[in-house]
Amino acid sequence: MTRIVFLDRATIAPHIPVPQPAGRIDWVQYDSTRPDQVAARLQGAEVVITNKVRITDAILQACPQLRLVAIAATGFDGVDLAAAKARGVTVCNIRGYSVNTVPEHVMALLLALRRNLLPYARDVEAGRWQESGQFCFFDHPIRDLAGGVMGIVGRGQIGRKVAKLAEAFGMQVCFAARPGQLEAQAQAAEDGRLPFDEMLARADVISLHCPLTEDTRGLLGATAFGKMARKPVIVNTGRGGLIDLPALRDALEAGQIAGAGIDVADQEPPPAEDVLMQLAKDPRVIVTPHVAWASDAAQTALAQQLCQVIEGFLAGAPMNVLT
Repeated sequence: MTRIVFLDRATIAPHIPVPQPAGRIDWVQYDSTRPDQVAARLQGAEVVITNKVRITDAILQACPQLRLVAIAATGFDGVDLAAAKARGVTVCNIRGYSVNTVPEHVMALLLALRRNLLPYARDVEAGRWQESGQFCFFDHPIRDLAGGVMGIVGRGQIGRKVAKLAEAFGMQVCFAARPGQLEAQAQAAEDGRLPFDEMLARADVISLHCPLTEDTRGLLGATAFGKMARKPVIVNTGRGGLIDLPALRDALEAGQIAGAGIDVADQEPPPAEDVLMQLAKDPRVIVTPHVAWASDAAQTALAQQLCQVIEGFLAGAPMNVLT
């Protein structure tokens, strides 16, 4: 009998069923698990399911019977891949489940910001419509998407789907090479991407969809904001560390950018005193709690694929292998 332990079941909504693999299994799940509880809860387990609970070298050393780490997400920065490989532990993730939900969230944030939907809704609630004395009022500027330029960093499935939606709204799309990724302008043109600095100067909207690595941490910082000639709206549904938040705050105050829609943070949830929580009070900023991925359809697809990943591994045909 294979013991399977899900360390953080609460990272999937309770109304979304998580199917269990077929066969003789001992399924144990916890809503959440603290770091000091991980090793004890994994004793005897051959398969661990984790979304945000970190699986470190020390955990792998304390649990030598582990054979599979199944990540209930696409991002894998919470698992020590090198340690897993060295110990012969397979690591798999979930792929492709958020190809619709994240791009739709990007466009929702963008539309709300460009059309000032939240300020207008708050004004109506406060009685401003009646005070205006006419059929409408013009307290907040409204800007169309059509005719604007969207710069996208990251040309994976999600980045490409965001591009299709932006083009459907009449936007021109340009993908950008990350700094150092394609050094020469000729190379960037051949690859179909603009040099990063050129994208910064041209874009009315910048949407981030690249992985968080040592090279991309702080990708949008003070230097990058200083090169944004068209005062763009910034949208980040990728990873929190892609943006230097104090620099973002300064860019807003200096008028270098028009606003920001942010769905991710370096620490989740962020502390109450975090810069992100200060930014959330700014009417030019919309912060959502890392839910761009979380439509019911996407969560269902994730849960079903998670079951397939475990069944495939147990049958000797692992899928989505990272190690």
